[in-house]
Amino acid sequence: MNWAARWIGGRFHYGWFVVAVVFLVLLAAAGTRATPSVMMIPLEHQFGWSRATISLAISVNIALYGLMGPFAAAAMQRFGVRPTLLAALGTMGGGVALSSLMTHPWQMVLIWGVMVGGATGVAALSLSATVVTRWFTSHRGLAMGILTASSATGQLVFLPFLAAIAQKYGWQPVVLVVAAASAVVIPLVALLLPERPADMKLRPYGEGHDMPSAPPQPQGNPLKIAFGALTSASRTRDFWLLFFSFFICGASTNGYVGTHLIAMCGDYGLSEVQGASLLAAMGIFDLFGTTLSGWLSDRFNSRLLLFWYYGLRGLSLIYLPHAFGIEFFGLPIFAVFYGLDWIATVPPTVRLTTDVYGKEHAPIVFGWVVAGHQLGAAFAAYGAGLLRSSLGTYTVASMISGGLCLIASFLVLRINRGPREVAVQTA
Repeated sequence: MNWAARWIGGRFHYGWFVVAVVFLVLLAAAGTRATPSVMMIPLEHQFGWSRATISLAISVNIALYGLMGPFAAAAMQRFGVRPTLLAALGTMGGGVALSSLMTHPWQMVLIWGVMVGGATGVAALSLSATVVTRWFTSHRGLAMGILTASSATGQLVFLPFLAAIAQKYGWQPVVLVVAAASAVVIPLVALLLPERPADMKLRPYGEGHDMPSAPPQPQGNPLKIAFGALTSASRTRDFWLLFFSFFICGASTNGYVGTHLIAMCGDYGLSEVQGASLLAAMGIFDLFGTTLSGWLSDRFNSRLLLFWYYGLRGLSLIYLPHAFGIEFFGLPIFAVFYGLDWIATVPPTVRLTTDVYGKEHAPIVFGWVVAGHQLGAAFAAYGAGLLRSSLGTYTVASMISGGLCLIASFLVLRINRGPREVAVQTA
């Protein structure tokens, strides 16, 4: 890694190079997380599994993806980012490859739900928060926005390609392609990802020489660190406002739209490739929207940004069932408005978490907030599948998701109303 620092030299701070490496890791993880939505219809046709059955495996995946967040953040503090991430990437790639042999629903729950869900939970928002707080003092919002946008880029890169493979060759080649993508990023992490700026004889980007050095690395049990942070943070109102607003965020994004939009398009006569292309188009807008959101969160009130993000997302979801009935402009209008704001909520939420709980404890507390996000996503993934199976339509699920977003737009206005930092006990 020292050779990389010397090569970069005075061109730019190595922290931006770390952002690039982590972006590629998150890109592979995002493609992995999006894969089940491409597999849903082929699995339904080949094995006769219902959407509720497939949605159960996806909901377990989403729930574990979120629940791993605080423990992953604690493990990164205790054992280091690189060892933790390498173990997760190996598990993720191996699990995806193994799933090519599955023939029963319980195998999908075990492999895609437990193995892949837990592994992708390490290569997730908690990783982004940990890297950004370690490597950046200024421009944190922009760096977080870039890393968060990796989810959108993952959809843009993977979904249309994977959908075309699934439509022509079936779902097994899809999982082998995704497993290979996971394997490619492992050497990048092993060779190019240092733990902290001090390892490269650097200070965090934007930090002056008169600033205090980084605190010593925690030596406790990661489980104790994670639960200690939860115990302290859960005594505060701000934690629950962050938790439940992010629960709604997860329910209305990768839980509902990310999981069911391709299948929903099939209900209206659109192919898997057309549905995946719609998601990819939304990913393009989200790439810009989330990066812009990071830039805005460095300059404007994060509560007000979240108010607008949740409110506009709610209106977009309420509009979605009507979009299929408008011949040309319906779905493109939805793709633009929903796409721009899909995961734009992340940078302001990280900023508020850091403001309330402090730089060192924020990644672990945010990990618990992300757990709320993914529990909401799991709730929506399974709940929308049940509603579709019982009602034959996704309209009610869309209305519920939109209404929850409107509620969240008012919840976030109460976060961090006073200028304070909450002490968090992690040991």
